[in-house]
Amino acid sequence: MHGPASIRRGDPGPRAGHLAHGRALPHHAAYEGTIAACQGSLSRLGTDHLDLYLLHWRGPIPLEQTLAGFAELLRMGLIRHWGVSNFDEPDMRDLSQLPGSAGVQTGQVLYNLTRRGIEWDLLPWCQGYRIPIMAYSPIEQGELLDHPALRGVAERHDATPAQVALAWVIGHDNVNAIPKMGTPGHVYQNRAAVGIRLTPNDRYVLDEAFPPPFHKAPLETH
Repeated sequence: MHGPASIRRGDPGPRAGHLAHGRALPHHAAYEGTIAACQGSLSRLGTDHLDLYLLHWRGPIPLEQTLAGFAELLRMGLIRHWGVSNFDEPDMRDLSQLPGSAGVQTGQVLYNLTRRGIEWDLLPWCQGYRIPIMAYSPIEQGELLDHPALRGVAERHDATPAQVALAWVIGHDNVNAIPKMGTPGHVYQNRAAVGIRLTPNDRYVLDEAFPPPFHKAPLETH
């Protein structure tokens, strides 16, 4: 599948993060299945490589087999990078113990103002190992945009609530985001979030409205 543009601090322009990516489902995650699924994606897309190939979530197939498949795809030039999606902190720890795991380029997870559970352990762990977090649904599919606290911060920055919600996500160290970009207008609106610098008071207001986690909770997904 062709992925949306990734938004992060330091992007030079709205096209900078565009990439083609695909996902291997858990039942395709054995060595041969990982390769075959990628080749199928390439055929459907009419392209010769993927910029990023993700294991969509952890399943019963040993991770060693999936990593071997990723290594072969890299050798063949069919993918440029690989990562994982919907892996919690214990899963990342398990992954990190395996040969070849140093090649992981990102952990894609649900993260936004209303879904802050990863701040308890997954986000700090990934920051410590400099594994970027790729936040999907950074504005919670638009459901949080009418919140008075978010709207108030947006007004102070002459921005939209969506831009502030996105700025909050990418304001965290080692975090980028993949908001939906249905039109060129959305691309430029999302890109503008990079220029928003939230103040300590802004963050205090948002923390009061959307509290950080106070205990470990199961990883949330969409």
